[in-house]
Amino acid sequence: MTDDFLHILKQYWGYDSFRGIQLSIIESIASGRDTLGLMPTGGGKSITFQVPAIAKEGTCIVVTPLIALMKDQVEHLRRKGVKAAAIYSGMTRGEIVKTLDNCILGGTKLLYVSPERLSSELFLAKLHYLKVSFITVDEAHCISQWGYDFRPAYLQIADLRKVKPDAPVLALTATATPEVADDIQQQLHFREKNVFRMSFERKNLAYVVRATENKVEELVHILSKVPGSAIVYVRSRRKCKKIAEELEQLHIAATYYHAGLEHALRDERQRQWQNDEKRVMVATNAFGMGIDKPNVRLVVHIDCPDSIEAYFQEAGRAGRDGLKAYAVLLWSNHDVSVLEKHVSASFPPKEYISHVYDCLAYYYQIGLGMGNGHTFTFDLGPFCSIYHLQSQYVESSLHLLDNAGYLHYETDPDAAARLHIILGRNELYRLNELSEREEAVIEMALRLYGGLFTDYQYIDESLIALRCKMTEDEVYQTLKSLSAQDIVHFIPQRKKPYITYLRDREETVYLSPSIYEDRQTQLINRVQAIINYATNNHVCRSRQLLHYFGEERSTDCRCCDVCLSSRRRDKQEAEATRQILNVLSDNKPHDLNDLKKTNLNVEDLGKAVEALIYEQQVYVQGTLVSLKPF
Repeated sequence: MTDDFLHILKQYWGYDSFRGIQLSIIESIASGRDTLGLMPTGGGKSITFQVPAIAKEGTCIVVTPLIALMKDQVEHLRRKGVKAAAIYSGMTRGEIVKTLDNCILGGTKLLYVSPERLSSELFLAKLHYLKVSFITVDEAHCISQWGYDFRPAYLQIADLRKVKPDAPVLALTATATPEVADDIQQQLHFREKNVFRMSFERKNLAYVVRATENKVEELVHILSKVPGSAIVYVRSRRKCKKIAEELEQLHIAATYYHAGLEHALRDERQRQWQNDEKRVMVATNAFGMGIDKPNVRLVVHIDCPDSIEAYFQEAGRAGRDGLKAYAVLLWSNHDVSVLEKHVSASFPPKEYISHVYDCLAYYYQIGLGMGNGHTFTFDLGPFCSIYHLQSQYVESSLHLLDNAGYLHYETDPDAAARLHIILGRNELYRLNELSEREEAVIEMALRLYGGLFTDYQYIDESLIALRCKMTEDEVYQTLKSLSAQDIVHFIPQRKKPYITYLRDREETVYLSPSIYEDRQTQLINRVQAIINYATNNHVCRSRQLLHYFGEERSTDCRCCDVCLSSRRRDKQEAEATRQILNVLSDNKPHDLNDLKKTNLNVEDLGKAVEALIYEQQVYVQGTLVSLKPF
């Protein structure tokens, strides 16, 4: 089979050989064994399930929470000639049925599914008739309540094993402590423990923590010293724009990226950065998943992430080409209080959470014993204004209520606009009464999207606007006008989050220790771990990170700030020792004050004398020092 895998790798990806533990994972899952692969960012996770999926008969179900990445991978696979499909929130029932039926009829090698879709009756019913080669769980740490990004929907994956007991499971993650790795295997009902670990060590990556109270000034200094493409991570969307603009004013080509931007604008900015038209991407943690830019020379965190896992994953986007790169964390004393506030905001008091739950019921006019299955759009701003609530605390309360099973809070519905041209192609071309703007929008839609005459297709209004040199509102109004004329049928984009009640409204809210206290403790521990990392200036940074993930090494990296500082101290001590021994080389006793006549500072002199005394190279009596015992 190895030759088959190599042939597929060469045919579809153009590579002659696998990297690291890729082949070991592929052979393990292909032989039918439940498999957990721990591979750091940039380790080539997708190859480990895409190659065996092509090789094996049937369809590989890939569970992943990232809709944008899901769409991107499906598109890339289709370009390579591999039949792939995806099911995610925002699709109509008809679209889901069509996708699943195509899989059942055969030919589809990879079916990407968001975790929220797994428990739907439609999906489970169709699953019975689907030949499944194996099940891949990407971002597998999300299934562990001990993980840094637990998602309750992931717990539904185990139900797939009940329907398809013979299908082995491949779990993949870039960040897992030994405790989380064990829990992943338990939650996914592994028949036996089977873990493949790729070393988390990045020999070409220098980890640096720089203490500073003026982070933007320090950022500019670092950018002036380290050439090449860079990513700068910040916490807030507003800060993204502010820092990018400041860099531009200093003639450093920069742009910014966050989840609040329109899709087309995000794509355009990523393209500019990818093509080196912009050197620096200032971004929130929404940026980075699935990016393929190997020559990033620098990743700077202006704001400290709330976990080692998040930091390691984001920092690991530097230097994927194997050449020297830097991951810099800018640290100030203020960061500790920011992280502590993050903990309190992530876990509001239980009374506050119950109050938010009640306010939702008043907002949607839901009585006790009612609401199960009902879905409502949710606008955070007006809700908080009406009930005098803080948005950050409301967001956290809704996520905790989601984790506890009271409701589902969908913050990124991704219900893109859809368009169907009702008129036939010939009828459309015979129309003479269309305005110039209407003609431009239809022509661009036809260029960008296929199948508009036969069925509804997802469209991106912002992309059409960009290509037509119009505003998004102009494109929206044009499509609405065309729809009113029965030329097209246009379903606008649903941008607002929504809330679905998973059970009838109850009088009291109960949050179990596993939902609240245990996870609060875990967050506190993770925050303390990143604080310890940032403030420990005595242990090699790489060793600290590797130790956190259960990997020990006996040697220092010799390129982080701690190692470089230690090497400088070693050089200073060596020079101090040389000068002291030079003064004493006449084999006569000398007064300690004679040693002070050297060009050494008092601290280096004292340390060197102490070391020489300990090693019995010099001897001291009173204020006299000599190479020989007195």
